[in-house]
Amino acid sequence: MRTALVTGGSRGIGRAIALELSAAGHRVVVSYRQDDARANETVAEIRTRGGEAAAIAADVTKATEVRALGERLSAEFGGADVLVNNAGVIKDSLFPFMKEEDWDFVLDTDLKGAFRVTKSVVRGMLHKGWGRIVNVVSVSGISGHVGQTNYSAAKGGLIAFTKALALELATRGITVNAVAPGLVSTEIIAHLKEDARAEFLRRIPMARFGDAAEIAAVVGFLASDRASYVTGQVWRVDGGMA
Repeated sequence: MRTALVTGGSRGIGRAIALELSAAGHRVVVSYRQDDARANETVAEIRTRGGEAAAIAADVTKATEVRALGERLSAEFGGADVLVNNAGVIKDSLFPFMKEEDWDFVLDTDLKGAFRVTKSVVRGMLHKGWGRIVNVVSVSGISGHVGQTNYSAAKGGLIAFTKALALELATRGITVNAVAPGLVSTEIIAHLKEDARAEFLRRIPMARFGDAAEIAAVVGFLASDRASYVTGQVWRVDGGMA
């Protein structure tokens, strides 16, 4: 049985990805920063459905915690065969008013966090000669978005990281791809006011927000043997947003 690590897997898109990978036969390890209850709920749901799962607290901005996560994965589960770098935060603000600490927090979590976690598991994949790395990015990292210079920079950087790492690992049996969701019905967009929701819906040809399970389905494909000839790609899952 292959082991999949999903960072930020306690809720939202991460939770949906954990459930998707479990349904595909993976043992799933959910990492999370601090929400013990939600992480344990995700694990319980997977087990209720007959899967194997564990939750491990690890803040991706803390190198010591990420190293400990990698060591525990190796010791208890034989390492990660699949890594989904999903952990992310937003701290939106128009650029003239953006606080430097908010810029740093988003870049440290969304971009450098992926670096830290990937670094902690990639050697194990190299030894096995097989691996799947899927980075959850955003359409904001492709086309930008007002009030998200930090988030767009982080996700754009993660797209470039995806492409460069894919080149390095292409001959080693390890694929590296990115999935770029559009607007998805999760807690991240729960704060949007009705006029903002209406404006976003006007930009989506399908005229609806996405469901987390629709993002997870694409991640599931990229994590599978069926995607063995796909690497260095960014898959937009956004309802046709221009």
